Amino acid sequence: MENLIEKFYTALNNRDAKTMISCYHDDVVFKDPAFGKLKGDKAKAMWQMLCKNAQNFKVEFSLIKANNHNGSAHWEAWYTFSKTGKSVHNKIDAQFEFKDGKIIKHIDHFNLHKWASQALGWKGVLLGGTGFFKKKLIGQTNKMLDKFMAS
Repeated sequence: MENLIEKFYTALNNRDAKTMISCYHDDVVFKDPAFGKLKGDKAKAMWQMLCKNAQNFKVEFSLIKANNHNGSAHWEAWYTFSKTGKSVHNKIDAQFEFKDGKIIKHIDHFNLHKWASQALGWKGVLLGGTGFFKKKLIGQTNKMLDKFMAS
């Protein structure tokens, strides 16, 4: 299963959403601080949207560990946040569960306050660590994802 995780992140670095999605089980559940919990087609569409819209994007991954049931990886992403034009370097720890040779559960953990400080500047520094900010961000990202899926 380590090969599956490597395939997933190599595809992400290449902005190849089709290959990424092929690593996901149809019933996949994805969760992170920016999108909240996404299931199935919505989780797959998130990667399509991110790959399509990514600017100055680069990914590196390491510390991949996996057996037939679960796995983990560390990955880092560098990109330009499109709404502000600010550079972001996000450090993420991922956990995976596998079913039928594919990823059935994918949880990304990262410091949302640190991300918001980079992506949004002083507003992120002030508000990025609050529950209000997280709730508002998840609402905005899901609205954007719904719009992407409808187009």
